Formats: sequence, C-alpha cells, structure tokens
Amino acid sequence: MSKNLTKRSEDYSKWYNELVVKADLAENSAVRGCMVIKPYGYAIWEKMQAELDRKFKETGHQNAYFPLFVPKSLFEAEEKNAEGFAKECAVVTHYRLKTDPEDSSKLIVDPKAKLEEELIVRPTSEAIIWNTYKGWIQSYRDLPILVNQWANVVRWEMRTRLFLRTAEFLWQEGHTAHETRQEAIAETEQMNNVYADFVENFMAIPVIKGRKTESERFAGAEDTYCIEALMQDGKALQAGTSHFLGQNFAKAFDVKFTSKEGKLDYVWATSWGVSTRLMGALIMTHSDDNGLVLPPNLAPIQVVIVPIYKGEEQLEQISEVANEIVNDLRSKGISVKFDNRDTHRPGAKFAQYELQGVPLRIAIGPKDLEKGTVELARRDTLTKQFVEKDNVVDTIESLLKEIQQSLHQKATDYRDEHITEVSTFDEFKEVLEKKGGFISAHWDGTIETEQKIKELTKATIRCIPFDAKEENGECVYTGKPSKIRVLFAKAY
Repeated sequence: MSKNLTKRSEDYSKWYNELVVKADLAENSAVRGCMVIKPYGYAIWEKMQAELDRKFKETGHQNAYFPLFVPKSLFEAEEKNAEGFAKECAVVTHYRLKTDPEDSSKLIVDPKAKLEEELIVRPTSEAIIWNTYKGWIQSYRDLPILVNQWANVVRWEMRTRLFLRTAEFLWQEGHTAHETRQEAIAETEQMNNVYADFVENFMAIPVIKGRKTESERFAGAEDTYCIEALMQDGKALQAGTSHFLGQNFAKAFDVKFTSKEGKLDYVWATSWGVSTRLMGALIMTHSDDNGLVLPPNLAPIQVVIVPIYKGEEQLEQISEVANEIVNDLRSKGISVKFDNRDTHRPGAKFAQYELQGVPLRIAIGPKDLEKGTVELARRDTLTKQFVEKDNVVDTIESLLKEIQQSLHQKATDYRDEHITEVSTFDEFKEVLEKKGGFISAHWDGTIETEQKIKELTKATIRCIPFDAKEENGECVYTGKPSKIRVLFAKAY
C-alpha cells in the first residue's frame, strides 16, 4: 500500500482525494458521481451508525423504513420542499426494457411501459413519510411519533467528491410528529444537541451550534439548527442539521389530529439528519501528510501487533506473546489485530497501518522477548516507547483515552485560532484570503446583503451562533445597524 500522498500544504483537495483512495476507504464507481464504500471505510461508518443509533433510541426514537420512490404528485405537495430539491431529482419514467429490434445485443426502454405517474428517487423523505403519517395520526393519543430511518438518498450533484458530495449517499433521517409547537421545537433542539455531543465526544471534532439564516434553511422548514465544523484548510463543513418544520408538511398532506379539547389541529413536525459526509469531516479534521488519523472511538482496529522475526521458530515464540496480548485487550473491549501475514515485510505493514490511521501499533521482535518488553507507537504523534509486556494492556487503555482527548484538543485549538472578528469589509476579504476559517462579523439581517457577500467572496453565513452575544455594531458590508455577529466562511 503505497503512501506518496500529496502534501496538504501543496494541494489540500488532491491530498484528500488521494487519502480516501489510498487508505482504502472508498473509490469512484462506474456510475457518474457515485462511490463504492470499501470494507475499511464502511467499518468506520458502522461505528458512527452504532453510536448514533444508540443515542436515538435513548431519546425515545424507533427505526422504520420507507420507500425509495416518491410519486411526483406527493413530492410536489409541499411547494418549497419540491422547489428546493427539483434540480437534483432523478426521475423514473418507465418500468421495463426490451430488446432493440435493430440490434438484439442492446436493450432499449419499452415505450409501452411508461409509468402513469413519474416516480422521484428520494432526495429526502418528508413527502412519502408525511403521506404515510396521515394514516397513522387521528388523535393526540397517537402523538408523538418519533421515527428515524437509515437509508440512501439520491441528489444529482454536478460536481462530486468522495464522501463530501456524491449523487447517492447514505444517511439517517429522523421525522417526528408532535402535538404542540413547543414540543416540536424542543425536539429540534434536542437532536441538534445529540449531533453536537456525538461529533464532539465520539469523533473528536469541535463544532459550533447555531441557527441557519432564512436563505440557508432546509427547503420547507420554519427554522434550521446546525452544527458547523472547521477543516484544516480553513473551510467550514456543515456536520449536521435539525429542522423545525412547523405545520408546513401537515398542511400539505392534510395531517390533522383531535386535541385533548376535542378540536382539530394540524400536527407539528421536525426532521433531522447526518450523512456519510461526516466521513469527510473525520478525514479532513484529523489526518496528516502520512495518511489517516483516527480517533480511537472510530477506529475499526484500535491496536495492531506486527511481529518482527526470522524463521518459523521466532514467529512461534512471538505469536505466543502476541496472542496473549490480543486476548487481554479483547477482554477489555479493545479491537486488536495480529498481523502475522508472511506475504508482507514489517516495514510495509507499518506503512499500511500508518496510512490507515490505526491509533496504536505494537512491534515485537526477538530482543523484545528477551527483555520482556514491546515497542508501542502512537499514530497521532508518531512517537514510540518501550513498555513492559505485563503493563501493556493498562498502558494501551490509558493511551487510547489520551489520544481521543488529544485529537479533540488539537482540533479545538486550530478552530479557536481561526475565528477572527472583523469590523470592515476590507478586513473581511483579507482574513478570508490569507487566513481562512470562521469570520465573526456584523450583518444587517437582509438576504440581499448575504447574497452580495457570497457573490463577491464565495463566503456564506454558516450560522448565527446560539451563544452569540448581543452587541451594537454596523454591518460589515452595508454599514447598517446590527445587533449580533454571525459566522461567515467558505464551505464544503
């Protein structure tokens, strides 16, 4: 497994693309804009999935599954949602192929098999789910409905990049129905906090919690909450969103319930989701010029043991010690691999596991057997130490915790150093060009100003932070009065 990665400082985008492929995470497929997630990449996604799924169930949610296809009439029912996703839709018009009469080796669409109603391949599932909920909800006793689905969606993106933006991607989408506005808002806040907790503490990525501006909101939402992260190239990445949908979808699909007082009212709704784009966030937050760096919580292999030997006899002696360590680590719930392949030299194995971001590597050779020690190498700092064999398990347990915290701290320090307050538009442009990161600036609250700044600089308002202090100021672009600073950045 050859490294030879482009340096981040030379071409960050090229470095990222090479790393995804060389670390065996994913590759482009035969379908334009779609990817194959390889077993090692999928193992990381499964760890994310398992932890998020646990958190969803702890907060009272259940998993269900809804169809991939959405009848066009249902998709059109909520106008803003339909309009927001229309340009990215893949549409099914026929249900059968037939042999080409002019060339029997080819298949053509059978014109007689045209669908009565075209089907949209889901870009998101609000339409099909709210049409279903109409049959589930009659009374306040049927509420709340707290449902999540793990699924794939299709958004026909023109410019794609592995994990960050693909025509088909994996995600989870929560869709909940509530009796009151307050209850739905509380759900929206709760799920945004669940995402923030997961990304901060499990993925070791610091995030800023906030609210999207009107023009950046989810299509069909009254309000969108988000978590924003900062990548090493100074660009922001939206790591998760949670939407308060108000009664928009209930009205579009005529979903009413009888209240405790016997009155008919429309249901209040939320939706929320994160996707395989989190894999991109993981790679770009922690990794370095040597390859992937994984927080121990997400590493499919937390510890790898590489034997260094000459001849079968030495391998047998090393294997005895290695297998003992393997059993001890597994009994503590630590994932470990003993790589005793005789097809690869130790140097090639070291290079592979460094590239793939395995947090800790143990090397055992004949001299180690004599001394009763092992060599322990950390992936995050690339440092090595010799540890007594009898202390190795305790050392590994504490090191894994230390690495997790250290990666979070390093990413937090970088993020905090790259939040810059500016007062003028010249300052704004200079910081954006030379330093990057989040720019904290006053904004006059209008869509026109937001659009103009985006047009001139490619920077967007990532969020209005929840913890932003109220302060009198002047809009960085128009000079009009402003009461709060928002965060701008270039983004993925």
